[in-house]
Amino acid sequence: MHLFADALKGGHRTIIVRNHQRTQYIDLRLLRKMAVALLGDLWPDGNCDLGIHIVTRPEIVRLNQGFLHHDGSTDVITFNYSSTPDAEAVQGEIFICLAEAIEQARHFGTTWQAEIVRYMVHGILHILGYDDVKPAARRKMKRAEDRLVRKLAGRFTFRQLGQKEKRHSP
Repeated sequence: MHLFADALKGGHRTIIVRNHQRTQYIDLRLLRKMAVALLGDLWPDGNCDLGIHIVTRPEIVRLNQGFLHHDGSTDVITFNYSSTPDAEAVQGEIFICLAEAIEQARHFGTTWQAEIVRYMVHGILHILGYDDVKPAARRKMKRAEDRLVRKLAGRFTFRQLGQKEKRHSP
């Protein structure tokens, strides 16, 4: 478990990144740096309490069925604990399924690391009030997601999420 808090512009940032699976090494510090950079762009002056969890397929199935009443696996589930969409602090948890990221990466011709970053971006957008239920809102969210993933790709090397010994970009 990694628990970090940053004081930014008078506010606080607590970002917890946990790995609940054991099939693939994931550099949690680098994933956290990416989350900090993303929130710095999207929520520069606000307080933040965020948990990011990398989980197994059985765990995501349990969450999906238990909380969302959906059968089967999914790639990412977000729980937004903010009191209102315009709350002064964003609070939430993002659960990312590594097995789904690996499968989707094969399907889309990308890397599982890029999929993990995409799911993190998707989850943070949900916590900041984006919705993907209706088609127009889904298109708006997808455009924002694509733009933010490209921006992060310009700052970080996603493949390094799976490498133990590399130095990382700031």
